[in-house]
Amino acid sequence: MTGNSGRSAGSFVAVLTALAFAVVSFLAYQAAAAQDDGRTTPNGPSTGANGSPTPSASALDRKESERALPADSGTGERVVYSLRRDRVWLVGANERVSRTYEVWPGTVDPEPDAYEVTSRTAQVTGTDGVPIENVVIFGYADGTVVGFSAAADGSRPELDPAKKTGGIRERTADGEAMWRFATPGTPVVVVP
Repeated sequence: MTGNSGRSAGSFVAVLTALAFAVVSFLAYQAAAAQDDGRTTPNGPSTGANGSPTPSASALDRKESERALPADSGTGERVVYSLRRDRVWLVGANERVSRTYEVWPGTVDPEPDAYEVTSRTAQVTGTDGVPIENVVIFGYADGTVVGFSAAADGSRPELDPAKKTGGIRERTADGEAMWRFATPGTPVVVVP
């Protein structure tokens, strides 16, 4: 009887060892497959529980940097518009940014400089023929009026490079925020 029980104990250990080896091999295979598809690369993108990409720390830092108020953009209550970033900041008197957002520039850019809001119009047709609202005018460039506005239907502009348009288009909610913030005389600082 001892010979038989020794063989069954040895067989049991052999089966457990084979099973453990199979589990470890399977886990190693899954890890390699996940690394190949970019989910768990040490420096690459990762995915969340639902498989959607999760931003890396460097991507978050880059996004935060893009949203940061430009250093040489004046002081006090003002609108700041960055030509390079296609972004606007509404800055309160306490240097606190109350809102920042991306915009769609026209075909004519104002020169980097300090301006001020000269006029506002609730609704009008833009130089591109689109009905616009919350128009805030602050300057001229190349003989063209330059200002912020939102398309009445919320659409993005479809620019014709052959036409001079100085409208800096905003999303509807951003246009409303600009309208409330930028009254006549409000400084507008345009930076590169």
